Amino acid sequence: MTRPLPTRSTMHRRSALAALLAAAAGAAGAAGAAGTARARDDSEDSDDNKRAGPLRIVVAYPPGGVSDAIARALAAELALWLGVPVQVENRPGAGGAIALRSLSRAAADGRMLVLSAVTPLALDPQLRARPAAGLPSTVAPVAGVMLTPSLLVGTAAFRGRSFADLLAAARERPGDLRWATSGVATTGHLILEQVRAASGIVVTHVPYKGGGQQLSDALAGQFELLSTNVGALQLRYVRNGRFKALAVGAPQRVPQLPDVPTLAELGLPQANLASRFGLFAPGGTPPARLRRLNAAVDAALQQSAIRGALLEAGSLPMGGSAEAFADEISRSNAEIARAWPSASRVPAN
Repeated sequence: MTRPLPTRSTMHRRSALAALLAAAAGAAGAAGAAGTARARDDSEDSDDNKRAGPLRIVVAYPPGGVSDAIARALAAELALWLGVPVQVENRPGAGGAIALRSLSRAAADGRMLVLSAVTPLALDPQLRARPAAGLPSTVAPVAGVMLTPSLLVGTAAFRGRSFADLLAAARERPGDLRWATSGVATTGHLILEQVRAASGIVVTHVPYKGGGQQLSDALAGQFELLSTNVGALQLRYVRNGRFKALAVGAPQRVPQLPDVPTLAELGLPQANLASRFGLFAPGGTPPARLRRLNAAVDAALQQSAIRGALLEAGSLPMGGSAEAFADEISRSNAEIARAWPSASRVPAN
């Protein structure tokens, strides 16, 4: 039976907060190991973790985005809970699918985790399970991390100020508007396709490998439209006028953007999609190890520093059991399969 996690000291809470603030401030570009925690009262769990060795978190997106910053904050917390070094690396590409595919080649010992959105599990041909609402055998859900609303913005290259202006410009100049996303088979791509199918507009898709370079190019006006996730940087650029917020994909309006309608409010419920992110282990990882990892992640997400940073950036902490996360993925995959029947034709990249 897995023992409960011990209470940590104030000193370690402060160090975790410092790690989070460093990540959120843009220090996410520097990969590295989080420090080893103090000796734990629960010697049996500590010995098990040490035998398992260091933990590696592979982020499915480039440095500089929300998921990367949260991964590094979680790494600092997990090092404290598990008593082992936790390293973070970035392996972007194919909308998160490249990192998830790598789980099929990893040892099923729980020493490697992938932080990714759940979307590739429904859309990537190499990952998609049969039936579509199921889970591939190469992936074992560990824990849900965050639900992040989607954000559709116009850049300096876009002359309009509203979603209605987007539709009008696209109809006036078919194919001229360039719409950037984090890649093929991502939530942003799915939103683009749903808007295109429902409205009949023609736009040019510009897929990236993640959020960092995408944001830089958006600020430089390299394209007119951007599907991204709500995050601290994105909110800053909306507030200072560098981005024009046109719509959000979320169950309700984002508190930080009270005047920006959801895509459902704009008459596009099928495009009103948010991103769910979680941690995954290789399929076949022992259940006891998965339970231990899940308990540590769930405890880390309860820390006020991480919860506060997620809420401030517009995301909702998830947590909960691995079984609940697996059920959430299955529901999400079924929704995507219904919303995009042509998902089977999405290229593998």
